Amino acid sequence: MPNHASRRTLLTVAAVAAVTAAGAASAAVGPARGPGGPAPDDPRPGDRAPRRSPAPRFRPRETMAGMSLAELVGQLFVSRAYGHSATGPDPEDAERNEALFGVRTAAELVARYHLGGIVYFGWAHNTRSPRQIAELSAGLQRAAADSGAGVPLLLSIDQEHGAVARVGKPATLLPGAMALGALALGTGGSTAEARRAARVAGAELAAMGIRHNYAPVADVNVDPANPVIGVRSFGADPHAVAALVAAQIRGYQGAGVAATAKHFPGHGDTGTDSHVGLPLMRHTRAQWEELDEPPFRAAVEAGVDVVMTAHIVFPALDPSGDPATLSRPIVTGILRERLGFRGVVVTDALDMAGVRQKYGDDRVPVLALKAGCDQLLNPPDLGLAHRSVVAAVESGELTRARIEESVLRILELKARRGLFDAAEPLATPAEEAARAVDAVDAAVGIPAHLAAAGEIADRTTTLLANPVGLLPLDPAARPLLLVTGTDPVSPTGTTGPPTAVLARELSALGCRATALPPSRAVAAAPGNAAVLVCTYNVPEGDSPQRELVAGLLATGVPVVLVAIRNPYDPARLPACAAELATYTWTDVELRAAARVVTGTVRPVGRLPVPVPGRYPLGHGLAY
Repeated sequence: MPNHASRRTLLTVAAVAAVTAAGAASAAVGPARGPGGPAPDDPRPGDRAPRRSPAPRFRPRETMAGMSLAELVGQLFVSRAYGHSATGPDPEDAERNEALFGVRTAAELVARYHLGGIVYFGWAHNTRSPRQIAELSAGLQRAAADSGAGVPLLLSIDQEHGAVARVGKPATLLPGAMALGALALGTGGSTAEARRAARVAGAELAAMGIRHNYAPVADVNVDPANPVIGVRSFGADPHAVAALVAAQIRGYQGAGVAATAKHFPGHGDTGTDSHVGLPLMRHTRAQWEELDEPPFRAAVEAGVDVVMTAHIVFPALDPSGDPATLSRPIVTGILRERLGFRGVVVTDALDMAGVRQKYGDDRVPVLALKAGCDQLLNPPDLGLAHRSVVAAVESGELTRARIEESVLRILELKARRGLFDAAEPLATPAEEAARAVDAVDAAVGIPAHLAAAGEIADRTTTLLANPVGLLPLDPAARPLLLVTGTDPVSPTGTTGPPTAVLARELSALGCRATALPPSRAVAAAPGNAAVLVCTYNVPEGDSPQRELVAGLLATGVPVVLVAIRNPYDPARLPACAAELATYTWTDVELRAAARVVTGTVRPVGRLPVPVPGRYPLGHGLAY
């Protein structure tokens, strides 16, 4: 075993991130094309700048030769860990770690299992603030450098933006995928703003020490009732989705963060949420090639670092009944051999019901590796999963060479993202934490990024209907407005609730807007110039949301419908005097919707999905 103490210089990953993120941040919001720089839609892989070269002395095969089997297997796993700090979690989080993993801190977890990565979650109390995240990242990297083979961690997160965001304010929150799809259609198919959004998001993640994002979603959402994808998809047109996926990959990787195309081979036409069940994809092979394949092929051609598998059964691609995550015909036969992907394949989370229904938790990690996966994400029982893979190698079911094949891909990815770059060693943990905080302050939630988010959002709102020319309202006339409707829990870090955010922004623009709950809205509607009603994933048939809209219409006051998540809501409600889609209920999108309502900005977005019975794909009105 080599002397791992000499790897101390690798622990300052956050410091490396500071330099990369600062450059990426300025590039993210600068001109679309700088002197000598690539255009936003340049077909070259976006990780060429500011891509960092591995340290000259890094030799992945030599590193693996000095690793024990347990250390090699540990590199395959990306686990959760509870707590805001690597070494000093709150007592409740320490107790959770001890109950689940037999250790009290995340640092001890990294050392015990020689982990390849940690995934951050809000519910695991990892994401209190950007500064705290950066300090956590630095502490975890210190733990990795001081234990086992001294290999740095690949720290990851689900930061898709829009409906799925683990890090909130003061970080920049950007429009999500379907909103960007609406923008692209409204600007003649340009993907420049999608790439710009990813570049901003990637710069901020890198500053927090996070070098792997589980985004973008490459699923083509062709089922309006899809319970798990929906607005997380760029849309229903496979070629438009493909172009946006490639653009975001170049944006993220241009900021030094590994992008992930998910969920292979395609989760966009499923009626079951794989978190709670095992979805069945009924597409034929020909339909898959036409609808589902193009975005993943585009991702591979764009140089995507990682592809995530889906826990779905796809009989046309593999009749065995195994979920795609455990299917060698799908992972190796199609993704590796047909599409030519040579990067890292990560499973979707292994604690999800979709992958646990057919096999036990001891078998799932082994079968995923046999299928061709490399990274095993968040197993429900990390100790059992690690022991099972080690036992499979010792029994001959898996070979050490097979494990090394995946570890080599993982190490090469870490090197490509700058994690092996030598950095100036720092004397104390306090100095490391201070440098991490400096990186955050230089790149996260800075004015240029917040301005970019607003500019992008202004071009996403879609005006679906305006038959009597109600919109835009004239704020100079100080119209009296009522805002009501559904108030879902706001995505991480937004101020919410949505009706209050919309009312505040309308008032700031000159209107006299008041937010009221649905129980009081119908009685309060008379006397207002208009009522804005926020709807959220309206179901088929009768529902409280349908009753509210009908009651408001019966008052005779003009009703403006604002679909704040899925744009399919108008098809399930009576027609209104005006109808808009925002695709997300984050502050940045609701403020943009208010600017459209008042004519402060003109509506540009176009529907990236059809609304059955009401509006075709590409529909959108203008002033």
